[in-house]
Amino acid sequence: QLQLVESGGGLVQPGGSLRLSCTASGFTFDYYSIGWFRQAPGKEREGISCFTNTDGSTYYTDSVKGRFTISIDNAKNTVYLQMNNLKPEDTAVYYCASDLFYCTSRFSDYRIDYWGQGTQVTVSS
Repeated sequence: QLQLVESGGGLVQPGGSLRLSCTASGFTFDYYSIGWFRQAPGKEREGISCFTNTDGSTYYTDSVKGRFTISIDNAKNTVYLQMNNLKPEDTAVYYCASDLFYCTSRFSDYRIDYWGQGTQVTVSS
């Protein structure tokens, strides 16, 4: 069974950092792209970052560029989202997702079949 399991969310003060993890079981990220999404209360889900292992393609939406970094540990079959200098507007449920798609600025337009359960990130003083 293909599954993504997330961890690492929590409550952090503005300016703080968190690292989200997304571990795959039943498949590897060798040929699958990975996307990170978030959904804030009352807002639509947005794709914020993606990565393709085969060619190293990486994308960040403008609101997180320079603060968030996506990385992968192939040995652990785990993708990370390092989030630094967090702001209250980063508060959302964060999801990782994976499928065969191209990592570009339009990656959230693709149909993506495999999703993590989501993890809450709250940035508040």
